[in-house]
Amino acid sequence: MKTLNWIPLAVAAALLASCSTAPKRVAVAPPQPVPQELPYRWTQGNAPQAHEDALAAFGPLHMKPGEYKWVADMPDSGDAKVVIDTLTQRFYVYRGDKLVGISTISSGKKGKETPLGFWKVFLKKKLGYSRKYDNAPMPYMQMYDHAGIAFHAGPNPGYPASHGCVRLPKAFAEKLYGLTKVGTEVVIEG
Repeated sequence: MKTLNWIPLAVAAALLASCSTAPKRVAVAPPQPVPQELPYRWTQGNAPQAHEDALAAFGPLHMKPGEYKWVADMPDSGDAKVVIDTLTQRFYVYRGDKLVGISTISSGKKGKETPLGFWKVFLKKKLGYSRKYDNAPMPYMQMYDHAGIAFHAGPNPGYPASHGCVRLPKAFAEKLYGLTKVGTEVVIEG
């Protein structure tokens, strides 16, 4: 004679429900508006010709980790704008419509990715400190995310390695700090 193994009624009901072919109700957040096209595209073939020409003026863009390029003749007017590309690990800075600097970066590593989107610098400090990570120094810090994420000088190994911030070569971060202001637009794509 076979012995039947008894399972609690709640477990049996859960098992039956999981096998059911009836549609399940799932709460879904409403879709968030996403721009169809970012104002600056740096993937090959998508950049407008004027931007391709501006990039060509900088010469070869194959830079080693920690390298950057900065124009010798800075335009007299125009607001600074920043574009960060987490895929290519590059940082682009404009004054008005003119590209004035390109740098290598180290963005957020897997699990702590740098958030994408449109931002504005809201806090600048020549020597900031991380509230989250053991008071780590953040030279030439420019915070754009209220969660504490910023771009600042730091180690630049050539791949994503930070806790979400965008690390820049120190000399580039210093030049950038002098160019930007609170309210500078920041576009992060990747």
